[in-house]
Amino acid sequence: MSATVRNPYQHIVEPLDLNDPKQQFYNLSKLGDPRYARLPFSIRVLLESAVRNCDEFLVKRSDVESILNWKQTQTQTVEVPFRPARVILQDFTGVPAVVDFAAMRDAVMKLGGDPEKINPVCPADLVIDHSIQVDFNRKSDSLHKNQDLEFDRNRERFQFLKWGSKAFKNMRIIPPGSGIVHQVNLEYLARVVFNQDGFFYPDSLVGTDSHTTMIDGLGVLGWGVGGIEAEAVMLGQPISMVLPEVVGYKLSGKPDKFITSTDIVLTITKHLRQVGVVGKFVEFFGPGVAQLSIADRATIANMCPEYGATAAFFPVDDVCIQYLKQTGREAEKQAYITKYLKAVAMFRDYTDVAQDPDFTTVVELDLTTVAPCCSGPKRPQDRIAVSDMKTDFEACLGAKQGFKGFQMAQKSHNTVVPFHFNGNEYSLSHGSIVIAAITSCTNTSNPSVMLGAGLLAKKAIECGLSVKPYIKTSLSPGSGVVTSYLKESGVMDYLCQLGFEVVGYGCMTCIGNSGPLPVPVVDAITKGDLVAAGILSGNRNFEGRVHPNTRANYLASPPLVIAYAIAGTVKIDFENEPIAVNCEGRAIFLRDIWPTREEIQAVERTFVIPSMFKEVYEKIDKVNERWNALDAPSDMLYTWDPKSTYIKSPPFFDGLTKKLQPPKSIHDAYVLLNLGDSVTTDHISPAGNIARNSSAARYLTNRGLSPRDYNSYGSRRGNDAVMARGTFANIRLFNKFINKQAPQTIHLPTGETLDVFDAAERYQQAGIPLMILAGKEYGSGSSRDWAAKGPFLLGIKAVLAESYERIHRSNLVGMGVIPLEYLAGDTADSLGLSGRERYTIIMPEQLTPRMIVDVKLDTGKTFQARMRFDTDVELAYFHHGGILNYMIRKMS
Repeated sequence: MSATVRNPYQHIVEPLDLNDPKQQFYNLSKLGDPRYARLPFSIRVLLESAVRNCDEFLVKRSDVESILNWKQTQTQTVEVPFRPARVILQDFTGVPAVVDFAAMRDAVMKLGGDPEKINPVCPADLVIDHSIQVDFNRKSDSLHKNQDLEFDRNRERFQFLKWGSKAFKNMRIIPPGSGIVHQVNLEYLARVVFNQDGFFYPDSLVGTDSHTTMIDGLGVLGWGVGGIEAEAVMLGQPISMVLPEVVGYKLSGKPDKFITSTDIVLTITKHLRQVGVVGKFVEFFGPGVAQLSIADRATIANMCPEYGATAAFFPVDDVCIQYLKQTGREAEKQAYITKYLKAVAMFRDYTDVAQDPDFTTVVELDLTTVAPCCSGPKRPQDRIAVSDMKTDFEACLGAKQGFKGFQMAQKSHNTVVPFHFNGNEYSLSHGSIVIAAITSCTNTSNPSVMLGAGLLAKKAIECGLSVKPYIKTSLSPGSGVVTSYLKESGVMDYLCQLGFEVVGYGCMTCIGNSGPLPVPVVDAITKGDLVAAGILSGNRNFEGRVHPNTRANYLASPPLVIAYAIAGTVKIDFENEPIAVNCEGRAIFLRDIWPTREEIQAVERTFVIPSMFKEVYEKIDKVNERWNALDAPSDMLYTWDPKSTYIKSPPFFDGLTKKLQPPKSIHDAYVLLNLGDSVTTDHISPAGNIARNSSAARYLTNRGLSPRDYNSYGSRRGNDAVMARGTFANIRLFNKFINKQAPQTIHLPTGETLDVFDAAERYQQAGIPLMILAGKEYGSGSSRDWAAKGPFLLGIKAVLAESYERIHRSNLVGMGVIPLEYLAGDTADSLGLSGRERYTIIMPEQLTPRMIVDVKLDTGKTFQARMRFDTDVELAYFHHGGILNYMIRKMS
């Protein structure tokens, strides 16, 4: 808030407790505006932030009025500022953010400014959870071996992050081995209500991970943004956002006793994909919400990116307060959270219809209709009832190549490949499970499904069942609390007997850190050209993400992960076929070993207790001895090591001057890639292993590294040279120019087929600008700033697509890349674009949000497209060449 301008809403400030007049809050109920009581609860959070931060500069009274008038403004593309209370990061996206901060300090210094100004002004928590891989599994020492390898591989990155925690104020690092960022946020970091600088106000946040929305399940409004946008928030800039429509999602009924929260969220994901909620808030209400635990709500909120919404909000109610008690939050905090939220009408009773606010539209789900399900084989929104899994996979096998097809010749459908493993003979066929992972924040934060998996494992062992030894099984809990209650309840031993040993605390398989499969398994898959399967309790299963050798990947609840691991194949009808035959020759069906909700809840009530959470989180800063012993500098400016292959000063600010340069038109650009629909950030900026035949591998080899030291793309996000070479390096990238899946393209001037980076390098050496053509949902998937930074470094000046994923479009703007969108009804096909033309885009002198511009081709054809700069602030960033340049000039 400006120190020189009095907040025009100062008159509604009052103490929350008359006995403590220094602890105040902005009492929105005193606005005396009847519109407030009709606002969705999520919009009330935006309103409170605008009122509290109103300074008539960054936040104006007109912005407050726009939010209050949401019922009318929601459909008018009205731009409002929002200042989140805090920022959360994970290490894959956090390292480049800290690299940018370090480089920005250097740039401010060069322009004569004070580098100390480059410093977070709001709390920023960075959780190291993306670095650990499943290199070892099925052994009692797997956890320690994987953690040791994690530290050996990432020591340099960790040292840099530790420097950041010392050099920057307001930045806290949660060490490796602590848990998954979103679960740590839920169980420990979330304030729900801030009590800071003499004021109470709602907790809210943005995070550099698309699944930041998980915290919405606790009544904390949060969503994922690009690393670039998060950096601006950390530097005190509000987010400029279009006031969203709010879809009310009414839940009624009670789920069947055999239904899991995973079944519910996969059902909701498919439903909301069909409804269409991209760019909107979803707010849950109705009596069915009261049937869901906070863990269940968090699971639903976690998969918000998969159904395309910006946020998936569950307002705070009594169940939230009980959760705060269960997770060891102090009684004093529980009291003021309740008192404050009730005072500002943000505390919810889901059974009271009088509290239901106005929504843009309402959709409904009766929880009694939810059936057990999975999603796949290539997208999280492609829900399949468990009863249909076998027939669905068999249909996908021969179907045309696509989201639901592998286009395998009919004669190969019954291929069986025998192989030897550990002295015994086994066989693989299409649909054979080779990876089974209980992983990801989506499910490992939820005691009901984790204990459900444990109870199923117990019953399976008691029935004499086992998992074939070649299947790569793993358990990566979201926090130490999970391990504690699995051990205390007595189910951990049974999980271990089935091969589900704890392998680490982090995202692991869900982000592609699956580690290697056994060589005989890989050889068998390759020999038979098999569509092998992975089954995981994650939230993402895009092609090429989980493992290069698993073409079919299914999302499922932790109990179903174990069930399919025992079966060894997805080609099974659990209703009519036994899951296995035990050593006594007895056929065991899944229904024989599946635990009921009542069984699970009884164990949860006994073993998931507050002392567990307190014990784990009281020692969170001390538990990793190697982190504690790690030496790191504390200088204000970072000393870059030119020999480093992990941390490198980026070229984004090279040649930056104080004087603003006018935006340049794009003349005679070539198309680097001609892409289709649903190109994800995994396709654009891979996070998995670095292939030995890739441009990035050649760069690292030339720096003296052997393949065993390449590590992953995610771990090298602090090095722009690696990341630029990794851009569009996904083996599953389908480029229309070459009409197949490969990380390659055609260098149009010569007709040569080259790796994408090598082609881009040639264009840049010739001074030729580049573009990308794409279809619908360009940039969907995880929020990755390198999915925008990488194309920028390749020389891409614009992307022309049918539609964009919200965060990725914002990231393109943040890097100064123009997001162009076809006008309604236009596509590359309808306009007759082959991608081999040369494109010219003339930039008008006066730019306005969502402006339509002419695109001229060297063929003489001209058509129009919309520039997706949606707000005046985004235009300001573009004029500066990107958001970071804007901030540097502002700080200088």
